[in-house]
Amino acid sequence: MPLTKGWQARQLKADMQEILSNPNSASADGRQATGQALHPHGKRERGLLLVGLFKLSKAIFFTALGAGALHLVHRNIGDLVMRIVDALPVDPEGRLVSLLMDKADLIDTRHLRQAGVLSFLYAVVCVVEGTGLMLEKTWAEYFTTLLTAAALPWEIYELFAHFSGFRVGLLLVNLGVLGYLLWFLKRKRLEEEEAASAHSSSSS
Repeated sequence: MPLTKGWQARQLKADMQEILSNPNSASADGRQATGQALHPHGKRERGLLLVGLFKLSKAIFFTALGAGALHLVHRNIGDLVMRIVDALPVDPEGRLVSLLMDKADLIDTRHLRQAGVLSFLYAVVCVVEGTGLMLEKTWAEYFTTLLTAAALPWEIYELFAHFSGFRVGLLLVNLGVLGYLLWFLKRKRLEEEEAASAHSSSSS
């Protein structure tokens, strides 16, 4: 027994010296004991960063769109369209200009105010999503996933109602974002379950 106690004391002393001389190794061992990964999740962090930047870019776009809509509240849309047409190399009597004028006649002050307010509100939502994702907040990951999934039916309807290349591209981007977030959350949940299992095994 004295020999065993003496060996344990020497081993404890050696371990303490190693911890003091190499604190990084100690912190890594501590992370390993609690089931945390030793390697950085670089790819997934970059993915969240890209999605966050995409959301913030949408916030900038819709802020500009809302500001433009409110700026046009007290202006004549038809006159503005005609001035733009005059500055472009297009036939003022053509079908395109006629279509634009018909659309302009349908836009009134109430529609512009609604468009401006809705654009600003959506921009705020995008700022919340983007900031939360860039800070790697769990609530932002679920919040963005739910909102992206909820918006897909409307985007698909708009695509079939008013087909355009822009809508196709936007739908594909949002599908990619949703697929990535679902994959990320699934992988994160599995890692947490593995860490909890390893921690319970080590504690027992």
